[in-house]
Amino acid sequence: MKNEDLLAFTGNPLDRMAVRRVDEHWLQEQVGATGTIHLGFLADRPLLLVDDPLGTRPYSISMDWVREPVFLGRNDQDDLMFASLITEGTPETDFGPNVKAIDLRSLAIQGILPPPVLGILAQARTLLHWHATHRFCSKCGNRSEIREGGYKRVCRTCQSEHFPRTDPVSIMLVTRGDLCLLGRQSRFAPGMYSALAGFIEPGETIEDAARREVFEEAGIRIGSVHYHSSQPWPFPANLMIGVIAEALTEEIVVDYTELEDARWFHREEVRSMIRGTHPQGLAAPGPFAIASRLLKSFVDQDVAATVS
Repeated sequence: MKNEDLLAFTGNPLDRMAVRRVDEHWLQEQVGATGTIHLGFLADRPLLLVDDPLGTRPYSISMDWVREPVFLGRNDQDDLMFASLITEGTPETDFGPNVKAIDLRSLAIQGILPPPVLGILAQARTLLHWHATHRFCSKCGNRSEIREGGYKRVCRTCQSEHFPRTDPVSIMLVTRGDLCLLGRQSRFAPGMYSALAGFIEPGETIEDAARREVFEEAGIRIGSVHYHSSQPWPFPANLMIGVIAEALTEEIVVDYTELEDARWFHREEVRSMIRGTHPQGLAAPGPFAIASRLLKSFVDQDVAATVS
């Protein structure tokens, strides 16, 4: 698949080398090896080299800034890649005039970097955020330490093992013939409507989560649910699982604690929202988001061909 056909944060090309990262001695050797790439993050923002002849790209920090590095993997040039969280309070000006710290959401919206590069940064951001917020054992409360290149923490006291979390979210395009159900939250940009979404709860299937969330937020009963596609969403560690859900009912009952509005949209109306030509100025999510891909499948009437 071409880069332009990928969603933001997808297509991560790295070989994560899970078999090698259990070798702590090997990892320590690679951290300081010539050619190893170290990505730096200021809080949740990656450092980027801008105004460069090669275009905007991730900036590799020197060993002076490397602290508790997490191992990302090996790229297709056989370079090993790590990521480190820069000491809090460090100004980005310490890295030179052409180095900027830019948040991933802005990078995705503006299309500054190709999706595979965003995918690498998403992997790094998710791991670094987890380590920054899980430094102590949830069993005994004592400090834990990084193991296996950042894919595990072990408590120094009780030896409990802790692993990075990924929170699954079901995002549903609800359809009924030529209509689809979209909602908006108050935090959305003015006029924007999107597919409904919600976290999958413990002991719940993707399908049941979709049915529950749609009924809770909009009062619509759902029948069949089909998987469409997925997208890592590193804010901080979600996996968006896109589905097409068939509505059995049409009467909407909005839960105003969750949504500002919800309504049915005709296929042609959605088309105009995607194109930016809606007469009332209504809009759909940008192409970086999985909701956009779900809506495009609906507009192109190829939903049956893309679900599995």
